Amino acid sequence: MKTNKKNTHTISLVKTEISFPCSTTQTVLNSMAALTRYIWYSFWVSWCGCGVCVVEVLSGKFSGLPMSRKHISGKDEANGRVLACRISPQSDLSLKVVGKLQKSVYKFNVGDKEIF
Repeated sequence: MKTNKKNTHTISLVKTEISFPCSTTQTVLNSMAALTRYIWYSFWVSWCGCGVCVVEVLSGKFSGLPMSRKHISGKDEANGRVLACRISPQSDLSLKVVGKLQKSVYKFNVGDKEIF
């Protein structure tokens, strides 16, 4: 399900119908922020200090910058639990939002009715 743009991959959020393009030079959170219909957090949260954007990578490859150990342990990171503000896709990704951001994502996906 790759998009036609070179070096752009599709990010899909499980338990939702949300998918969006993300460039290999962009973080997943920055691409999510473009979906203001779903994501109300500002770009300023993408400095790896708040831990709001924890996701679990279920499939696909990504490159990442160092993660804050305050929010993501080495074991978490090895198991695919990462900060969306610190990863960029290297292939299409399937993600489960598990941090504080999940309430915003899952609530708005189903017309203000929470699904978890």
